[in-house]
Amino acid sequence: MPSTILQVIPNLDTGGAELSALEINEAIIQAGGRSIIATQGGLLEPTARKQGAEIFNISVASKNPLLIIKNSIELARFVKRERVSLIHARSRAPAWSAFWAARYARLPFVTTYHGAYNENGPIKRLYNGVMARGDVVIANSKFTAQLIKQRYGTPNYKIKVIYRGVDNKFSPSQISEKRKLELRSSWGVKSGQRIILQAARLTAWKGHKTLIKAAEILYKAGQLDDVVFILAGDSQGRISYRQDLQKLISHAGLKDHVRLVGHVSDIEVAFNEAYLNVISSIEPEAFGRTSVEAQALGCPVIATRLGAPQETVLAEPEVSRSDRTGWLVEAGDAEELASTIKEALILSYQQRCDIGRRAILNVQTRFSLEKMKQQTLDVYERLLNNNLVTSDNNVSQF
Repeated sequence: MPSTILQVIPNLDTGGAELSALEINEAIIQAGGRSIIATQGGLLEPTARKQGAEIFNISVASKNPLLIIKNSIELARFVKRERVSLIHARSRAPAWSAFWAARYARLPFVTTYHGAYNENGPIKRLYNGVMARGDVVIANSKFTAQLIKQRYGTPNYKIKVIYRGVDNKFSPSQISEKRKLELRSSWGVKSGQRIILQAARLTAWKGHKTLIKAAEILYKAGQLDDVVFILAGDSQGRISYRQDLQKLISHAGLKDHVRLVGHVSDIEVAFNEAYLNVISSIEPEAFGRTSVEAQALGCPVIATRLGAPQETVLAEPEVSRSDRTGWLVEAGDAEELASTIKEALILSYQQRCDIGRRAILNVQTRFSLEKMKQQTLDVYERLLNNNLVTSDNNVSQF
């Protein structure tokens, strides 16, 4: 009988954890397994069903302790009834329910540690700690793996670093001229204008204010004649923060050069059209998918020297100038960021093309979606101790 894998996630809306759940759902089904997702549902639920997933609708997003216990009982009954072989949890509140259900049913339990969760007291530390209780804990970067070890003393043999994979839609060959023109037109970007992109939701730790200050420095130096900064990201209800950013832009005289454009659904076109992608976060990124997605489209990246972008962006002095795919700068340093943007803007056409070519190769070699799928299935195989074979589409058979 094929193995049945249950992934547990609060919602199936947009986000890194949700997209990873769908990608692994697809891998399980391609490998001949049975895939179930326990979730409250969301925008991506129809996609999951179309892939072949079975959906167990359950209110696993709540942090209410009583509901977490209730959910653990429901999950325990469900996994027994459906003969689930392994449970994979992707978020903290549902992970507690999944952990108790897995222990009750004596099933292997996997967690994926998706974020650098803040810990400001013993209760929060205990709450976060369930993500380190997997029989295998998947870390989305070496930075995250080190964080897990430091916080919880999790031994190396229990931690598996699996980088997020980049879908093949992030390829220049997949993007039509029509899509490029439509996106530029929607942003009011003229032909010949170079785009410096920041693709990040509007929240303070993403460092938008540092980038706006860097843009002001360049503007005052007369270096933004053909440059437009596009800040692409949803405010997610943070209206006052968005207003603060708009005021900074206005006071700096940057209305013609810095634009808040909201959520961008066609993000691969955004990276394709960007001359440069900036990640100006002032707190560590556990992975930072925009770094690898931009590189997959040949777009050089400037990121802060915090967290996982130090692993995804090849930059001096860790590599030679001839091997770099971007730059790393100190977090919160607008002067250094402005200087680095200036360096990128004066690259020759060939120099920028060379960086872009290396960026694409970096992603193809280290961050392919197929590699991420295979490594995750290998974790399942190890825990289930099944005799699996490799299929033609490069994923294991259950």
